[in-house]
This record gives sequence, structure tokens and C-alpha cells, in this order.
Amino acid sequence: MSLIKVVSFDMEGTLVDPTFSNLVWEHDIPQLYAERRGISFDDAKRQVLEQYRQIGDERIEWYDVSYWFRRLGLPSDWRELLERRRGACKTFPESHGVLERLKRKYALIVTSNTIREFLEVQLCDLSGFFDRVFSAPSDFGDVKKSAEFYRRICEMMDVNPRTVAHVGDHLKFDYEAPSKVGISAYHLDRSGRSSGANVVRSLIEFEEKLKELE
Repeated sequence: MSLIKVVSFDMEGTLVDPTFSNLVWEHDIPQLYAERRGISFDDAKRQVLEQYRQIGDERIEWYDVSYWFRRLGLPSDWRELLERRRGACKTFPESHGVLERLKRKYALIVTSNTIREFLEVQLCDLSGFFDRVFSAPSDFGDVKKSAEFYRRICEMMDVNPRTVAHVGDHLKFDYEAPSKVGISAYHLDRSGRSSGANVVRSLIEFEEKLKELE
């Protein structure tokens, strides 16, 4: 019998490709900023990306679209922006098959740094696979940079961390942090540049790692 009861997935870069997110953050928001300021798109993009850099991905504001609309003085409704880009949300080719197979054996959850409104779009047609979807910023007012985040998830799922496996594409958030509480964590590196016992290059490889835990 498998020791794993719950399998946790990061969302962007793990289950869905970054196209949707990249369009929103790196094209649509700079375009709105350019129109607001009366400057070229290239100048606007440089300025907006610099402001992103100043905040950094370890702060909750990085993931909060409403924060950036306020900070940049953008006039339109950010929810409409997400809705307009819904068609750009694409899952990785292996996502459906892996989830279908794993759903037969485990409880599946999402643990993401993405705000819930973003997640609702990114889930596309994947929502039926998951028992719970957790947004660190929306649900906890934080990002999943610490072991405490994963400890709280385990408490809410009423499971021992050692019965949980997690996979995601951020070394710190998806491997180092969950590993500290005893979760079987795997760093998904689709580029193939990383190596190690807990590095996988696809969700298919992650599925094979789960079989080794049985």
C-alpha cells in the first residue's frame, strides 16, 4: 500500500504553461500603462518590469493584480483583463493523463502562489480533478516560501506531512519549503538543466517517482 495519501501540485509552470500569465503581466499591463502615460509600449514595458523587480516574487504584492493596477494607476477592471485572456490558458500535454491516473489513487490538491481569481482561469478544465485548491495569497495572505505554509495545508487536509507528495517548478517554494516538514517534494525542471534524485523533467517522471514511494 502506498504511503502517500495526498498529491499536491503547483499550478503555473507545472500543470499549465505560462502563456496566459506572460500575456497578462508582460504585454497587457504594460500596454495599459503605455496608454495611461502616453509613452511607447517598449518604454512602458521596461518601467513596469522594473517595478515588478523591485517587489520580487517573495512578497505577496508580486502576485496581486489589483495591487499592480492601483500602483500603476491603470483605469480598467483587471478582472475583465483576465477574462479576455482566458483562451490563452493551456495545460501541458501530459497534465490530463497524469491527473486522471493519479485521481484513482490519491486525493489531489493545488497549492499555488497565484491569487484565486487567476487560478479560476488557469484551472481551465482541470478543476474536477482536485479535492481542494489553495491560494497562498488569497487564503493565507502570504506566499508559499516557508515550511509553515505546507504545515498548515497538512493540518487542513488532516494528514501527516509524510503522507503528502508535492511537485512544482520553483526550487525554493516547491522543493525546499515542503521538504522541511517531511513532504516528499520534487522540483519540476522542464528545461533539463537541474539534476538530482528529487528533480523531474515532466509530470510523467513525477508519476514514476510516486510509484517508487508505494
